Amino acid sequence: MWGSHDPFVDEIVHFSLSCRGLTLVMQVLFNLLIPDHTADAFSPPRPLPVSHGDHIVEFLFSGLGRWDAEHFLFIAEHGYVYEHNTAFFPLLPMVIRGLAQGPFLPLAGVLTLRSRLLLSSAFLNCACSTLAAVSLYLLGCVTLQSRRTSFLAALLFCMSPISVFMTVAYSESLFAVATFTGLWQLQKNRFLLGSALLSLATAARSNGLVNAGFLVYSEMKAFLQQRSRHGLKAKRLCGIVLMILPFAIFQGYCYFRFCIPSYGVDNLPEKLAQLAKDKGYRVHGETVPLWCSYCFPLAYSHIQSEYWGVGLLRYFQLRQLPNFLLAAPAVFLGICAACKYISANIELCRYLGLSDMETKGRHGFYGPRVFVYVAQLSFLMVFGVLCMHVQVVTRLLFSSCPVLFWFCAHIIEEKEPWIWGLEKRKEASNPARRLFRAWHSLQTQTQIPLGYFLAYWVIGTALHVNFLPWT
Repeated sequence: MWGSHDPFVDEIVHFSLSCRGLTLVMQVLFNLLIPDHTADAFSPPRPLPVSHGDHIVEFLFSGLGRWDAEHFLFIAEHGYVYEHNTAFFPLLPMVIRGLAQGPFLPLAGVLTLRSRLLLSSAFLNCACSTLAAVSLYLLGCVTLQSRRTSFLAALLFCMSPISVFMTVAYSESLFAVATFTGLWQLQKNRFLLGSALLSLATAARSNGLVNAGFLVYSEMKAFLQQRSRHGLKAKRLCGIVLMILPFAIFQGYCYFRFCIPSYGVDNLPEKLAQLAKDKGYRVHGETVPLWCSYCFPLAYSHIQSEYWGVGLLRYFQLRQLPNFLLAAPAVFLGICAACKYISANIELCRYLGLSDMETKGRHGFYGPRVFVYVAQLSFLMVFGVLCMHVQVVTRLLFSSCPVLFWFCAHIIEEKEPWIWGLEKRKEASNPARRLFRAWHSLQTQTQIPLGYFLAYWVIGTALHVNFLPWT
């Protein structure tokens, strides 16, 4: 899939696995050193570890099952029992369940299903985050026309501010690899393959729907430049349908699951039924929810609004100021990237990159192909700040938007041109390690983004794995 041997790819794989391994070590240490916070989070009943193997897995990997990870692990084990579980899309639970009941099934004699699910999530996310880094590099090579900038961007992805979410039982790693690989295929004009991969992103997270915009933009550009052929138009239309299909199928499942009492029969364990009574969770077969009577009965928007208070400007409250501050660095970085690009490409941006203007010789971060990714970043940034829990914006942007990594790599290359060295070797030297070894001699414009990446990586791991508020 990756083509001929590339020493940059080898170094990205090694560095990514090292970063994921370091995150796993950190979460064990922070779990030992910091007591767990008693959080108001989803906490379903589960059996205590029953074997030495379960105790070992709990000791090493319990930090992977915090906050939203509890939902994903619960769905993988029990299915969509409670109505609010449907806010979490099915791809990650399906895959880790498949791993637990497939490759890890021989461990069933010494590990409970919960332990095997934790192991599966650790293995899956380490693999997916590494493949996502490689995909980001390949996407950058096509888009930026610069292997060096793409290489540095991929290394930055490996130690991004959302590193903890690329390791724990969250869907960010799965979403990132599907998104970056799909966009890479679209850049190579492989519309159906790219769309199929991007449909997996939609099956992992709802914001995968935004990726349909890439095909809409591609068709608009081809039409205005009179290059729109019937065959390509049909492929793009099929691609858009492919990206929307997982969302539509899942919403259909939710409708049958919670709006039609006669659909299926549940033998709900007593503890789960009692939790529903204690917490007021809606389960299948009870009173039909109000959203079932809507013209467009979408469970997702209703659940987000009712259970999490998501909506336009609903998060703009004084008590949420700490969360706005938490998201501020990512938003500021996104604004800087967009403003820098627009100021360097005023004419291109004025016509939304749709005109067939002369752009020969432009490559790297300021190249014309980057425009659509700047538009993606801008849309997600505005939508995230205005309509979402703002602290989630950090992982939304860093798992979706390659522009952030390309911009940081561009700035570092501009300020520290020495990082590539002069030697010629078959293996690729790692500029990220060079930067850390020369930290005190780095310019401030380099230290700030690197310091942000590292601080959020370490602090985020410490807080998240102990049920303390984070992004």
